[in-house]
Amino acid sequence: MATFATSDQLLVIIDPAARQRDGESVRIAKDVLSAGATTKVCLPEGPEEFARALARRGSRRPVVIGDDGALIRAVTFLHRQRELAGCVLSMVPVGGALGVAHTLGVPTGAVAAARAVLDGVERRLDLLVDDSDGVVLGALRIPPLAAVPVVAEPVPSRGWLRPYQTLVRSLSARPAPAVPRPGPSRLRVEVDGETVVDLDQPVEGIWVTPGGPGGLAEVEVRPASVGAEATPVRAAGRTVTVTGADFRYRADVGITGPVRRRTWRVVEGAWGLTVPGVP
Repeated sequence: MATFATSDQLLVIIDPAARQRDGESVRIAKDVLSAGATTKVCLPEGPEEFARALARRGSRRPVVIGDDGALIRAVTFLHRQRELAGCVLSMVPVGGALGVAHTLGVPTGAVAAARAVLDGVERRLDLLVDDSDGVVLGALRIPPLAAVPVVAEPVPSRGWLRPYQTLVRSLSARPAPAVPRPGPSRLRVEVDGETVVDLDQPVEGIWVTPGGPGGLAEVEVRPASVGAEATPVRAAGRTVTVTGADFRYRADVGITGPVRRRTWRVVEGAWGLTVPGVP
């Protein structure tokens, strides 16, 4: 791990959502950072200005003040510019969704996080990268299939409108049909080319987490069960491929899909994040 000097020049990018949600924490973080280092503050109004600020950072170390979404946006941009390996990111968590940042070791609270930016150390972290160039910092989850959406009935032509309205009124007194709950998925899960679960085994959920021993992703598949709970299937590897009917997945805080096939690979030590040093 590398230790940083307080004389580092910082590029402080304040996400607009953080400014709106908790302006006081933003102000405190900015004051602490400005007191300990030379800072340039950027106030982007949207994703394009956010990316432009990162692209023009020069030799300054970028500091993101925002939530998990802002951190993911920064990592994704730098990855796609092929500049992630040589750029150490820092973060002061401000906003609603902060679970990913805290899991990665970023302190809770504006003051503690800002001090870690100034006096902390670089921690190298693994990354999941998929075949569409998307990234996963903390965890990937494939939940059960969503309930089938209700399809609206077509509206009849004007000449049939009155009888149709009468029919609707007569049906409205009937109890509404039960909304189906999410059901198990039928997906093939391959880890390093070996099939862990095949299409004949319905599953309730799949979890993939980078950062396992030896730069491996940890995979857990929970089979669907009747009665007694089924034992989860666990595996570890450098590539994970999921194939099957259209499925959606949650990567950190965002939901993607539907897709029929997706492969994730682990990039060991792909990026650096500033965390508190060991006392």
